[in-house]
Amino acid sequence: MVQLTETAITKVREILDTQEPKPAGLRISVVGGGCSGFSYSMAFENSPGMLDKTYAFDGLKVFVDQASLLYLDGAQVDFVESLEGSGFKFNNPNVKSTCGCGSSFSA
Repeated sequence: MVQLTETAITKVREILDTQEPKPAGLRISVVGGGCSGFSYSMAFENSPGMLDKTYAFDGLKVFVDQASLLYLDGAQVDFVESLEGSGFKFNNPNVKSTCGCGSSFSA
């Protein structure tokens, strides 16, 4: 199961509320690419796919496809703000290694 922190939920809702028309929820997925083989993707969706797993976090719907679930089981998504910048951070216990930039991983 994928988890979102309260900070991440708040930030996603903040961004979601600026979208017109308002999407149904957030898609989190793992895609091929990056220097380590896989990278994370987040995008707003109007409806879930037929085989998606739908999670609800305090009213926020999050869609995850079956293939991505294999890599995201137990992962936590947080939103962090620091001197270097702000953004969503994945804490994923399935990751074996990451690249130097930290945006791609291998499992």
